[in-house]
Amino acid sequence: MKTRGRLLAVLLALSAAAAVQAAPDAVHGEQVYVRCLACHALAYDRVGPHHCGLFGRLAGSVPGFAYSPAMKKSKIVWNEKTLDQFLKSPMKMVPGTAMTYDGVPDPKDRADLIAYLKQATNPDSPQCAKSR
Repeated sequence: MKTRGRLLAVLLALSAAAAVQAAPDAVHGEQVYVRCLACHALAYDRVGPHHCGLFGRLAGSVPGFAYSPAMKKSKIVWNEKTLDQFLKSPMKMVPGTAMTYDGVPDPKDRADLIAYLKQATNPDSPQCAKSR
């Protein structure tokens, strides 16, 4: 019985360590975001729309930005799940999107990028607060 208890304790410790390792890393996500900077910025529109206020926003709804008809009609509301799907393969999720980037194939990179975006695009974040 003691051996079984020790084995269970070891398995729980390993499971907890794996969960900590798997937690999204916003610092690494900021490094992944560098790939996005060719077209996007947090606080202002570029080739792509700005990202401040992204979470909870309806896709294709930034005032004054010229979205593709496909994005305007997508009815996507940006959250962790929809961003993960879109970032994996933008053109598969929204056929006809003007975003011709192939996507972020690595699930860990996507999770880290989303963690960064969630923190950085909050309207109260320093980057977004000064753009208001």
